[in-house]
Amino acid sequence: MEGERISYHESVRKVYERIKKDKMNNIWDRFVAQGFGGDPDKRCPFCLTGARCDLCSNGPCRADASKDKRGVCGITADGMAMRMMLLRNILGASTYHYHTDQTIKTLRATATGQSPYQIKEHDKLRWFADRLGLNASGPIEEVAIRLCDFVEADFNRKYYEPSKIVDALAPEERKERWKRLGIFPGGIYGEMMLANSSCLTNVDGYYASLALKAMRLGIAMAYQSQIVNEYCQDILFGIPRPHQMRVNLGVLDPDYVNALTNGHEPFIGFAMVQLARKPEWQEKAKAVGAKGLRIIANIETGQEMIQRWEMDDVFYGYTGNWIMQEAVLASGCVDLFACDMNCSMPVDPQYAKKYKFKLIPVSELVAFEGITERINYDPRKAEEQAAELLQMAIDNFKERHETVEPIVGLPTGMAVVGFSTESILKALGGSLDPLLNAIKDGTLRGVVGLVSCTSLRNYGQDVHCINVAKELIKRDILVLSMGCGNAAMQVAGLCTPEAKDLAGAGLKSICEKLDIPPVLSFGTCTDTGRLADLLAAISQALGDVPIPDLPVAAAAPEYMEQKATIDAIFALALGLFTYVNPVPTVTGGPDLVKLLTVDCKEITGGLLNVETNAVKAVDAIINHIEEKRKKLGI
Repeated sequence: MEGERISYHESVRKVYERIKKDKMNNIWDRFVAQGFGGDPDKRCPFCLTGARCDLCSNGPCRADASKDKRGVCGITADGMAMRMMLLRNILGASTYHYHTDQTIKTLRATATGQSPYQIKEHDKLRWFADRLGLNASGPIEEVAIRLCDFVEADFNRKYYEPSKIVDALAPEERKERWKRLGIFPGGIYGEMMLANSSCLTNVDGYYASLALKAMRLGIAMAYQSQIVNEYCQDILFGIPRPHQMRVNLGVLDPDYVNALTNGHEPFIGFAMVQLARKPEWQEKAKAVGAKGLRIIANIETGQEMIQRWEMDDVFYGYTGNWIMQEAVLASGCVDLFACDMNCSMPVDPQYAKKYKFKLIPVSELVAFEGITERINYDPRKAEEQAAELLQMAIDNFKERHETVEPIVGLPTGMAVVGFSTESILKALGGSLDPLLNAIKDGTLRGVVGLVSCTSLRNYGQDVHCINVAKELIKRDILVLSMGCGNAAMQVAGLCTPEAKDLAGAGLKSICEKLDIPPVLSFGTCTDTGRLADLLAAISQALGDVPIPDLPVAAAAPEYMEQKATIDAIFALALGLFTYVNPVPTVTGGPDLVKLLTVDCKEITGGLLNVETNAVKAVDAIINHIEEKRKKLGI
């Protein structure tokens, strides 16, 4: 691989040269090695189309719908592909909800005075409690405990007992549709059991039934896991509000002690920032010869942090998304890599040994071969754990600084981060009307939620994601960006006011009027639920226009893992036109493909689109949006 087949970002390509020179095992070479005949994107045709199963001892089986070749049990290619997709969805839902469980545990500990955190957003806590039908009066700590008790009881509700959270938060039209389809969910744990049990051999092999169960699980996940998680993190650490943030690999200065937080949970990271801002910790770093101590945000943990807290000389900046992880570690600037529940790579110990940094799991989910030290996050001990991690970083500095040659001169950019429903409303003067009026008069054609990972399939890191975003804003589509795709936008410069020059005349005028970028940094993959709630607010503001009739779409130009698959299925259940790339592993099931790409429109209002070309992908999104505008008479 070379050039943009490696990455869109010059910084990553530069560090890749060092990785190759050092003969380090790396993601780009591993990707190439998986291909057939020298083509990194050519893979097993049965696996690539989802027509393969190894769930029982009669397999592995391969299916071919063209000649009714089935698995030994009799399952069709359609059933095989959808069953595997549902299993991926369960993995995604489970991991999302692990994060939510940790958030509620942290909120409870904070409300009882057992954590180093504070409840920052009292008004949001009372608003959210009231929205869930709870008594929002009284001491704020009591309201928080009431909220924790309520949501945990709902998580544990039986799958056949309707979720009170979904009932309180979802739009009325969607709830009615879901009830008619039999996909209104119960508690998230019960829904995972129902879905998982359905995937056992010889239980449910019908692709349409499995697809509906996937949607049901997706609805439970979006409202119970994602919305509850993000709103409770807002309550604890602050509502995202727009501010500037340094981004890209240039935020790593080898003369500082650099402690990096990695994964998807921000708890340890916030505790580290609070301590590192104290003069005594800066003096400890200077005592070992460093210029100071910095906390560097990384991947989705970092994204959660930078959306809420402003940068300074301690909380210094943000690197990027997960594919650049090895480039981050090979920079020669890292002293501590603290890894929570997601997106830490099994190869990281090799990099820790080569580039002399401490690699520490901070979640019981994470483990590395050969790494025995760990600190499992406990909100009651978070300050003590953060102190231990910072001391590890400081103790590591001298050896790393004296023995590892750093890469210097890497670029640093700026991005405006911290958009949320509340901050968008504030930018609009407290009402959605200016946005809605711009859509009605055609200044804006519509809105796309870009909820993306990053992948090496077909393109280099972030290349397709950025090309799709550029094409969207050029056509006067406002983009709300989430997930690892958000980092792509930030590092590529699309989350700056100056990026308005890449936008169409209508969107550019909105950017100039409101002093906003054409791509709004809206958070992490977990903020998919927050986006759904914003769409519900837009629907209501327009006079309860059904969500499927809004001039909006969802796009995942570089989806990667299991959490992304359930986000896409939820988007279909919500009724959204949903663009996904790479082509999902379902194409071996022609009836399933028809269900997702054609028939789904009549079932939920949603539709799946798969297209590998950025311009053609945006053409399809625009056609959908224009169709909805025509239906609304705007």
